[in-house]
Amino acid sequence: MGIARKQLKCALGLAVLLAAAAGCWYYYVGITAQSPVSGEIVTAVRGKIISYVAATGTVKPVNAVDISSKVTALIKEMNVQENDVVKAGQVLAVLEDKTLETTLEKAQYEVHHTSAKYKRLQYLHSIGAKSDADLEDALLAYQTAMASYEAAKSDLNETVLVSPMDGVVLGEPVSVGTLVTAGVNDPTVVMMIGDISGKIVKVKVDETDIGKIAAGQQAVFTVDAYQNHPFTGRVLKIGQISTTTTSTSSTTTSSSSSSSSTSSSSSVVYYYVTLAVDDPENLLKAEMTARVKIKISEKDDALLIPLAALKTSTSGQYVTVLRNNGLSDNLPVTIGLTSSDKVEVTGGLQEGDKLVISYTKTKSQNSSSQKNNGPPPPI
Repeated sequence: MGIARKQLKCALGLAVLLAAAAGCWYYYVGITAQSPVSGEIVTAVRGKIISYVAATGTVKPVNAVDISSKVTALIKEMNVQENDVVKAGQVLAVLEDKTLETTLEKAQYEVHHTSAKYKRLQYLHSIGAKSDADLEDALLAYQTAMASYEAAKSDLNETVLVSPMDGVVLGEPVSVGTLVTAGVNDPTVVMMIGDISGKIVKVKVDETDIGKIAAGQQAVFTVDAYQNHPFTGRVLKIGQISTTTTSTSSTTTSSSSSSSSTSSSSSVVYYYVTLAVDDPENLLKAEMTARVKIKISEKDDALLIPLAALKTSTSGQYVTVLRNNGLSDNLPVTIGLTSSDKVEVTGGLQEGDKLVISYTKTKSQNSSSQKNNGPPPPI
């Protein structure tokens, strides 16, 4: 009898504990599914939304070329200065090279010598005094001398630097007396000539956004020199190969039992997008930094909510809706276009629905902040 009584008491105690646990669970579910409102109240409204891809670029002349030398020599004459307008074929600078001049003189003397010898052998051959082989050797010597002369003359001509195009001298040319070196990999740049009648902007677009870009799309941008002056352009072409990649590293901390941390790195890949730019006032200068927004798409009469009202969980995206009874409820939604501050809702909401934007930190965030003795990480 005593054993049965003890078992009955244990069963009653277990039932009480289960009832208390069930009550706590239902209370918790109730306050998470529907809870008193705490935050800013906004309304889902209809309006126009424009979706952009934001990126940074650099202003460039529509065409520019570096002027360098094919021979190593000193600058003897400099005929242009910065901002001078030049024409194709105009002499920009003259190099001095005594060695080439001497080589040309020797080559010219050799041409005269072999020419005279060839003419004499032609006469002697005609009267039978020289063989065919002798005449052929003389002709070969003359032709070789002529080739050497043409090469020496071409090398000397390379000391005269001419403009390959109409344009403007960009930047200060090197000064007279400067030694310029020839080379394939790293020649001395004497000056730059650019066509500034038109300009482009080369924009670096992240690989996550490059699929949204298409030729002909409109763009707006600003530069630091004219922050209140918006410039316009359009997508001219999209690069097919990535630019230089940069690496970003992130560190994650392991559990306290192992007391160790691991780090991982990822590469951010960019592609160049070239914009044709409208600059009728000629305000833009080469190498200015442009902050660009490329318009991807737009929609009128879209159902819009503030971007801050959209939340994300492991189950998807949702918003907190204010019900008529004054309580809030989480509601899943599907979204369309996104701008810098608004998002289009394509499913799950109706026009006029009230939403709650809560900026209250969660308990886990507060405890994490106290543990790290610092502010929470940025979102």
